[in-house]
Amino acid sequence: MIGLALMTSGCGIRNTPILNPKGPIAEVERDLLMNAFTIMLIVVIPVFVLTFWFAWHYRAGNKKATYAPDWSYSWKIDSVTWLVPALIVVSLGLHVWVYTHLLDPFKRLNVEAKPLEVSVVAQDWKWLFLYPEQNIATVNQLVFPNGVPLNLRITSDTVLNSFFIPALGGQIYAMAGMRTELKLIADEPGQFVGKNTQYSGRGFSDQHFEAIAMTPQDFENWVAKVRGSPNKLDGTSYAELAKPSAAHPVTYFSGYDADLFEQIILKYGSCDDCPGTGISR
Repeated sequence: MIGLALMTSGCGIRNTPILNPKGPIAEVERDLLMNAFTIMLIVVIPVFVLTFWFAWHYRAGNKKATYAPDWSYSWKIDSVTWLVPALIVVSLGLHVWVYTHLLDPFKRLNVEAKPLEVSVVAQDWKWLFLYPEQNIATVNQLVFPNGVPLNLRITSDTVLNSFFIPALGGQIYAMAGMRTELKLIADEPGQFVGKNTQYSGRGFSDQHFEAIAMTPQDFENWVAKVRGSPNKLDGTSYAELAKPSAAHPVTYFSGYDADLFEQIILKYGSCDDCPGTGISR
């Protein structure tokens, strides 16, 4: 335990985004984590205390310790060993029930600002972000204004991936042929690390992306910068981008096919809300 403490002494809260959230979703998730940890300590701490107490009290040299070789049952001990764990399980179950509904990824955030819509596509081994309202696309860089809800539609054009921005909360799977959603918001400008937490092959360790919260004005300037890119994401360029590549650099596209996200989903199955397809799942 001493060695572990020394090894982790350089790991402060600032370097642990889950414990240092930058948005309300991650803050609630941190509180749930700490609550669950505290509840479980109710049984963990007494176990450690009693282990040392038993070893000391019932040592061979203590003649005052009661010797009861024929003892076989105690309703008091039975009550503690069954009721305390049962209460812990019930308490944890209530927390999970309440927070599961509170943190529903499809639930809209109670913020007056108009949400920013972004479609997310997991590839080998990179992330593609499509901005339908701005008609721009980026690779391995997600930029958004702080204080504005971020509505993410997520799918995969490869194997199962897991989308996660620890500082903002919400780990959610990206699956081929399916679409899921995630709602996030950043309290202040900042740069955060996004990653894939589901092993997906040899390029998995380099599958990171930048998540950058900017002021609204800086975001508009960034959009104008991306629109100045000579790159366009059409069918040919997308097919080239979708090929496996590790540690892919940040790339900008000043335009893309409007139905690209839906077509990626339709490659693997049906789509229940893809406009103009008439296909239901």
